[in-house]
Amino acid sequence: MPTFRPPPIAPSEITPPEVHAARRRFSAGMALGLLGAALPAVANQETRRRFDAVIPGRYPPLEDKPTSYKDVTTYGNFYEFGPDKDSPVRNAHRLRVRPWTVAVEGEVKTPRIFDIEDILRWAPLEERIYRFRCVEGWSAIIPWVGFPLAELIRRSEPTGNARFVEFWTLADPEQMPYVRVPFLDWPYIEALRIDEAMHPLALLAVGMYGEHMPKQNGAPLRVVVPWKYGFKGAKSIVKVRFVEQQPPTVWTKAAPDEYGFYSNVNPDVPHKRWSQSHERRLGEFFKRKTLPFNGYADQVASLYAGMDLRRNF
Repeated sequence: MPTFRPPPIAPSEITPPEVHAARRRFSAGMALGLLGAALPAVANQETRRRFDAVIPGRYPPLEDKPTSYKDVTTYGNFYEFGPDKDSPVRNAHRLRVRPWTVAVEGEVKTPRIFDIEDILRWAPLEERIYRFRCVEGWSAIIPWVGFPLAELIRRSEPTGNARFVEFWTLADPEQMPYVRVPFLDWPYIEALRIDEAMHPLALLAVGMYGEHMPKQNGAPLRVVVPWKYGFKGAKSIVKVRFVEQQPPTVWTKAAPDEYGFYSNVNPDVPHKRWSQSHERRLGEFFKRKTLPFNGYADQVASLYAGMDLRRNF
């Protein structure tokens, strides 16, 4: 199977800095043309009220200024819609986000199917401003909207045999044209240990910048694990599966010597084709040092006590 290997970010590809749009100013997003067309429609008045009632994130505080909405929604990876950084915003308008369900399978007391509207009612929505670090060397500060991933785990009622949880992304060639191209083993599947998924920092995100999740960023819901490289955050999730053994994931199958299962941000472990010691934030020219665990070492390092973080990269 051919392996798709995205190139590192070049300075010429960086979008120039822009003034960060005020939170919840939907009209600013609509003014971006393609971006506005790509935003999923608000399903009903009830979910609109839930987004209007988003509460500030409580854990942990972050003083960094958010990256501009335009940069985050026009530059990124969503390979089901194409290999280039602007492929998602150009092609994700095809994605249909309603109706939407998430199946729960594997090591659970009762397999079930959750509707997206029920998921949106599970817990109060929080805004959490997290660092985001791509394995290719670019980064961002993103205000996500969602609730703890632990809420999904709890409601799924995993059995005592469940040690890992898989997240399956939609793989519909009608909506996602590049699913027809076998450069990855579709569907896109990522996985976490149960204790990682239960950590308070792990988020089930349903929006960003105070609005519903843009299609090109993983609508209608995705995983955000801020101490790991961005590819661990499965987008447009349609299935959650609990398993006993560590499962293969899309990137460990495609390039196991380059993408480890854990994929924690470790500036001391270089990628096979570039260094991870520095990163370039979207909207900036100069690089900055990459922080261990993406700056969240105080919160998550204990999850990996005693592990060789070079071997288990």
